Amino acid sequence: MNRYSFAERTVHWLSALSFLYAAFTGLAMWSHKLYWLAAVFGGGNATRFAHPWAGILFALVLGVMFRSWAGQMRLDREDREWLLNSHRYAMNQEEGLPDAGRFNAGQKMLFWFQSLAALALLATGVVLWFPEWMPRTLRLIAIALHPLAAIGAIALIILHVYMGIAVVPGAFKAMVHGTVTQGWARAHHPKWLKEKRLP
Repeated sequence: MNRYSFAERTVHWLSALSFLYAAFTGLAMWSHKLYWLAAVFGGGNATRFAHPWAGILFALVLGVMFRSWAGQMRLDREDREWLLNSHRYAMNQEEGLPDAGRFNAGQKMLFWFQSLAALALLATGVVLWFPEWMPRTLRLIAIALHPLAAIGAIALIILHVYMGIAVVPGAFKAMVHGTVTQGWARAHHPKWLKEKRLP
């Protein structure tokens, strides 16, 4: 059964690839111990030039994703109950948890946190891109906040990939092919399965 449209998958993978590029090139510039990453992306000058453009691309693509999915990401009472018991989901013990719709509460929280992180990265990134136009206080705030937002976003993406591959087998495949089995939907998103069956 269809879970993600071709357009949704395209936007998802564009956001993922642009985020990864921005993350790796950013890490190369952030620490001299990670500067070896710059060689992978064409050297120091190429990395410095391309990093902000990858960030802009990520923000634009995430904006398209936000417009498409924001309405489906609103937290309701069942989502709050799910979050209180999310440790059971992490241990693959979903019995007793409120039935998840198309997106569970963890996916919704990831969506909102990543959206906020993207806004912070974009705003502080513009300050760091054009420091000569910015007041000193704003530059200092950006210097502190940009890497913090990046580390938070990277940590969440690592968790997202781990959950999609190791904890919920089949989730990664769904984002590649767009389809899932009814058994998978029944096990992980039963509320969504019921909604799909409605006439």
